[in-house]
Amino acid sequence: MTDAHPPRCVALTGPYGSGKSALFEAMLAAAGQPARRTGNGRAHVPGTEIRIGQGAFLGDPWTILDCPGSIELLHASACALAVADIAVLVVDPAPERAAMAAPFLRLLEESGTPTILLVHKVDVLGGRVRDIVAALQDHSARRLLLRQVPWREDGRVVGYVDLVSERAWRYRDGAPSEEVPVPDAMRSREAEARAALAEALADHDDALLEAIVEDRAPDPAALYRPLHAEEAAGHAVAVLLGAAEHAAGVRRLWKALRHDAPDVAETAARLGIPAGAEPVAQVFRTVQAGHAGRLSQVRLWRGAVRDGGSLGGQRIGGLWRFPGGEATKATEAVAGDVVALGRLEGVVTGDTLGGPRLPFPAPPAATYALAIAPEDRKDEVRLGTALARLVEEDPSLAVEHVAETGETVLKGQGEQHLRAALERLGQGMRIAARRPGVPFRETIRQKVRQHARLKRQTGGHGQFADVTLEVAPRPRGAGFAFVDQIVGGAIPRKFIPACGEAAEEAARKGPLGNPVVDIEVTLVDGGFHTVDSSDMAFATATRMALQEALAKAEPVLLEPVEHVAVIVPAAFTPAAQRLLTNRRGQILGYAEQPGRPGWDEVEAMVPAAELHDLILELRGQTQGLGTYRHRFDHLAESRGR
Repeated sequence: MTDAHPPRCVALTGPYGSGKSALFEAMLAAAGQPARRTGNGRAHVPGTEIRIGQGAFLGDPWTILDCPGSIELLHASACALAVADIAVLVVDPAPERAAMAAPFLRLLEESGTPTILLVHKVDVLGGRVRDIVAALQDHSARRLLLRQVPWREDGRVVGYVDLVSERAWRYRDGAPSEEVPVPDAMRSREAEARAALAEALADHDDALLEAIVEDRAPDPAALYRPLHAEEAAGHAVAVLLGAAEHAAGVRRLWKALRHDAPDVAETAARLGIPAGAEPVAQVFRTVQAGHAGRLSQVRLWRGAVRDGGSLGGQRIGGLWRFPGGEATKATEAVAGDVVALGRLEGVVTGDTLGGPRLPFPAPPAATYALAIAPEDRKDEVRLGTALARLVEEDPSLAVEHVAETGETVLKGQGEQHLRAALERLGQGMRIAARRPGVPFRETIRQKVRQHARLKRQTGGHGQFADVTLEVAPRPRGAGFAFVDQIVGGAIPRKFIPACGEAAEEAARKGPLGNPVVDIEVTLVDGGFHTVDSSDMAFATATRMALQEALAKAEPVLLEPVEHVAVIVPAAFTPAAQRLLTNRRGQILGYAEQPGRPGWDEVEAMVPAAELHDLILELRGQTQGLGTYRHRFDHLAESRGR
């Protein structure tokens, strides 16, 4: 390598609509690689997948990971952050939308990734940038430190002043900004903002504190040193300004990344990867790429690999880079590179190749589901294969085959998430999707005694069996029980196991059409014939008796009830409680979520039948911020809405 710096990786993340894709393309253009459409036979689905682009800025090679902004696809950002050296959080220039960034701020803090915050679209900035930062600070455990202040003329942002260097730049549409003297009208605001930045940084820097106490203006190095240290330690986030559609602030962002991003060795050390010469890589995404086949997208943490060589005991069957966002064949990769490797058998997203397994974010629990089936039954095998590939590409999807309802259920993070998944599944076959069925059960309220006799004579040996059953309800959750109380040889011992098995089998479908639970079936009396009795005859008689008994014992429908924990900003707690109550929920209480000031966790018992579209309504009432988790708790008599 002759480059000035080893390859580094930056992840662009932030809420939907903040302009990450425009920034991605503007950054690639500034790095000499205008964005192009993804190749290798795989079309990019806008807003639903990680886009990869590569270029060089001032001689330094970079990979940019453009993450989807939907809250339903937050796991994609988590996967990208697992292999990034630094992140850029892109936000709207509107304080009222600051809460939309809260899940991303939390994710960045949990990942420990150094971060720069970009207040984007400043060309339409109407209010004060300090109000935006204050609104965002309410959702951030790390200090947000404004490094630039906007320069306005006639109410329009035309540039900015950098508080560290005390230099001013005027934006030029579609071109690099022009350095100019700090406007006289900006000097007072610049001095005020610079003093605030210095005071914030002086908490952990004695030299800077001394300068402030002595009323000396700190030089740029005196500010940059503690700012960089705070960012590297994960205590602070620098706030920059930009408008990618006009190329405003893009080169300045690149320069900040160039100076502030750790190199691959530093990031590897943070993740616990020891130095060494042998290659180590981590898979952060798996894709099916048309004629190229199955590709594992990896970050190479150390060492070097070549096409046709080996990595972690696997032969590399193809190597691709992503200049301008287009997959292009390559021959080798070095530490820091992000590349796609072909034909790595048995390797899945999150795997570490060449070393001990590194931490990787676990997929979130599903919050939305659809029952799916091919419209043409001949496509059932194709659907199964396609589903396996889909889940391999996106671990936040899950497939469950529900025996009770006979359905194949696709689970994910929301309506948009599953819609995108179905669009990919539907290539080449038609898929029907509907609300999943609920696995209801039934039980009985009364104890019943029932007699049944089977007597058939069809020539030769006949069939004879006589049984008397007592069927009684058991406590909720006690399950099925069969009790033998035969005395005096009324039924020979050899036939009793057949009675028990038949009773359990007959309970799989009760008079209401569902499995019967929480009952005790007692065999109390019977009769037999020395020639015509058999296991089959006693099994048939037992089924007859139990079916008649269940119908007389006041059958009742049971529905599954889930323990639900809804997590919302505290301002939306009353709305969450109303939402759960309207869905037949029993509120158990609420409290502040541990380690998350300003957020509440509302607990309730809610029938499973009410959970299908809960996440859609919850997000609709909480600016997209609410989420929930659930687990089965018990069965209860169904009372409907």
